Amino acid sequence: MKNLKLKIAHQVPGRVRMKIASAKGNPDLLRQVADVFGQIPGIESVTVNATTGSLVLHYDAERHDEFHGALNDHVAGPNGAQRPPPTEIDALADKIEKEAEFLAEHSTSARAMLDFVKSVDREIKTATGNNLDLKMVLAAGVIAVTILEIGATAATPVWVTLMLFATNHYVELHQSAPQRAPARVEMA
Repeated sequence: MKNLKLKIAHQVPGRVRMKIASAKGNPDLLRQVADVFGQIPGIESVTVNATTGSLVLHYDAERHDEFHGALNDHVAGPNGAQRPPPTEIDALADKIEKEAEFLAEHSTSARAMLDFVKSVDREIKTATGNNLDLKMVLAAGVIAVTILEIGATAATPVWVTLMLFATNHYVELHQSAPQRAPARVEMA
């Protein structure tokens, strides 16, 4: 979800309509995006339309400035801090995801495989309260296989590096943020 291109299609006080081209015809992705936006303070409801790939955020018009401040904080990070710059692993994961999307556009079996992997990732995130994702599980699997195959003493730099990498990403992804009640999500 981190590379979604959101485009504000229309905006009036109390209502913002956004288009997400990659979410057209994908109600699961739109529900995920709606759940994320539903955490922003001031949002009363989120309506999604999978046919058009759009979502509408409804918020209290009297709290317009507060809402846009919270929206900017939510997008930029807590206290206006920018999110950490992407690492080489993030760039590689993004490249793989883009190639998978390209293949999925031209192949039914590639689409089925991509949807399955995204579903597994979503299930892991849901089951762990967004504390783990598929990338973290795969990294832990590589660490475990490395330790079991060559032993903890033989390749200390490899497993230490992998452990530090996993711990660093876990901390970056899960910096404390206040929990909010989600807005209700409506399907159009």
